[in-house]
Amino acid sequence: MSVFVDISPTPDAPAEEPAADAPETRWRARLSRAGLPLLSVAVFLLAWQLAAASGIWNQTFVPYPSTVWRAFVDISTTHDGVRGYAGYLLWEHLYMTLRRVAAGVVIGVVLGVLLGLVMGSIGWVRSVLEPWLTFLRALPPLAYFFLLVIWLGIDEAPKITLLALAALPPAAVATTAAVVAAPVGLQEAARALGASRAAVIRDVVIPSALPETFTGIRLAVGMAYSSVVAAELFNGIPGVGGLVKDASNYNNTPVVLVGIFAIGFSGLVIDGLLRAVERRAVPWRGKV
Repeated sequence: MSVFVDISPTPDAPAEEPAADAPETRWRARLSRAGLPLLSVAVFLLAWQLAAASGIWNQTFVPYPSTVWRAFVDISTTHDGVRGYAGYLLWEHLYMTLRRVAAGVVIGVVLGVLLGLVMGSIGWVRSVLEPWLTFLRALPPLAYFFLLVIWLGIDEAPKITLLALAALPPAAVATTAAVVAAPVGLQEAARALGASRAAVIRDVVIPSALPETFTGIRLAVGMAYSSVVAAELFNGIPGVGGLVKDASNYNNTPVVLVGIFAIGFSGLVIDGLLRAVERRAVPWRGKV
């Protein structure tokens, strides 16, 4: 005897929805992530073009996007016997700026993270150094840059020192806060299992603090970038900050905007690289 069971869906049964990780869904999400930034850029360029064409502002203040593009091409090439700006191409200006930023950030971040580990682990050190760190964070770069020039001259030393001092406080503060917030239960469990103080810091505190430390590093890079124009006020050519400062002396707004965009776009690229490194180094962020 055979039994036949009708397993066809009833007419009112809901249709199966595509899986969340279906290829179409992933491609739609990727297109959305890429399309929205591009759309925002297009809207910005359109608003800029309309503002320049309105005639409300003089071209010295709001040049056309095409004028800025021509300035970009001129700075990036040799034309009419003139090589770039002040004898250097744009990529050479950017290279010198990035080299200074890299040196300052490495020094500032390494010292800041080490200082944060010590301050987060030893209470009396935190009590002694925290007011000085807050004092340094509150100072704008120009407040002490001229003092650095008096002490160190106008070559590379004051520039790199300024960028290091700008990068140090965010890294130190973020690391200190992360170390202090490390789970006490995990630390006590490690000690109960016989781990030494150094082992607890290495195996429990540092992995727990890494996510916030990376946030501090990204903030440190941002602070260094925001200080780069100040760092290149003196003898800053070649350098994007020196280019911006020199062009502003002659009200050369297109060149100033090219320099600003160069700093901003390179900052976006570096921040993206840091986020990629963070995803690799701290895959557990947001999952525990």
